[in-house]
Amino acid sequence: MTPGTPARAEDDVDEEHVETEVPVAVPAPSFANFGVSKAVVDALSMRNIDGTFEIQALVLADAIAGRDVLAKSRTGSGKTLAFAVPIVERLEHDQKSPTALILVPTRELATQVADEFRGIIDPKGMKVATVYGGVGLQDQGKRAAKADVIVATPGRLIDLVNRRLVKLDRVRITVLDEADRMLDMGFLPDVSKILAMLPPERQTMMFSATLDGEVGHLAQRFTVEPVRHEIVDDRPLVREADHKFIPVDPGEKINVLVRELAAERGLTLIFVRTKRGADRLADTLKTHGFQAQALHGDMSQPARERALARFESGARDVLVATDVAARGLDLEHITHVVNYDPPEDAKAYVHRVGRTARAGRGGTGITLVLPDQRGDVSRIAQALQLHTELTDAGMKIHPPRVIYRGGRGRNALLGRRSKRRF
Repeated sequence: MTPGTPARAEDDVDEEHVETEVPVAVPAPSFANFGVSKAVVDALSMRNIDGTFEIQALVLADAIAGRDVLAKSRTGSGKTLAFAVPIVERLEHDQKSPTALILVPTRELATQVADEFRGIIDPKGMKVATVYGGVGLQDQGKRAAKADVIVATPGRLIDLVNRRLVKLDRVRITVLDEADRMLDMGFLPDVSKILAMLPPERQTMMFSATLDGEVGHLAQRFTVEPVRHEIVDDRPLVREADHKFIPVDPGEKINVLVRELAAERGLTLIFVRTKRGADRLADTLKTHGFQAQALHGDMSQPARERALARFESGARDVLVATDVAARGLDLEHITHVVNYDPPEDAKAYVHRVGRTARAGRGGTGITLVLPDQRGDVSRIAQALQLHTELTDAGMKIHPPRVIYRGGRGRNALLGRRSKRRF
């Protein structure tokens, strides 16, 4: 450029060092943004919990304000703190009887929810107790009667109330956690009975994977002008998980499993159909050098708790479980879930693989598929939009099954049967 010539704007730009705008991730709102006290915020920070998850950010303001809440959120989304924090914020230690009640479907979930409370409840001088079957009634009743917060399975709580070991007349906040699963397990009569016992002037919150059907009817009966919050996924299962389908022959099934377990992984949960199958597979894996342990309904409650404690600590990094035993299992560091026996349907698949890839972390779901199981597994994959994962494994999507059902009247007499596609 000639001296004295006015410089153009583009002459000031070094083309080799052009700065581009880089998107910056917006940090999640802190708990303090929602009016959570410093004592509770500090307690959360001690556990390295600073920013809120999506369900917490949606629910906290309404829950702390005392409104009834209906929240649709999958397991592993961080929902426990979405109701635990408001309960600790809104209540004070009561010398007389419990003031908060959380109903859950399983013993394991009761223990996990109570542990979440213990991490934040100390600053308020409050106490939490668990109530579930398999342990002594009298001792459990004494602890529950002195607690501020009870985390309970419905059947055992009714036992304690009927024996006058626990009173519910001062409960101000009630939570139904995993309400859909609780009703699926047949607890609707017990849950309805418990809710009818509680003081009418109370806050009620329901957390569920669905707010329709029986859950919706229950909400209509026992909530008042509830605020509804929903997290809608574009896929009906955790998006963070990788899904792997492996076709196997019967004689090679255990060898394929051993090969998968020998790869890099963390805690691994293996699902089988039966209690005996869980014991047999755990024993077989031990002979291959793996630290494996079974978990099923025939085990006593202390034995189940020991098995879970060893698994969570990593002393046993492989847990072989039945579906019922693993209900409500919510551990942070499960990196792999293996369907040694494929699930019955898409809902069961989501329940199983949902044990990993929780709260924003990654994980892997592996399903071993025998030749005669390919049709059923392909329909599960189709229902869950996992077509690519299945076909990449060399398997094909099978057409829907056609089930013939006998009709009535003229059709039955003529031997004609109606078709229903699934």
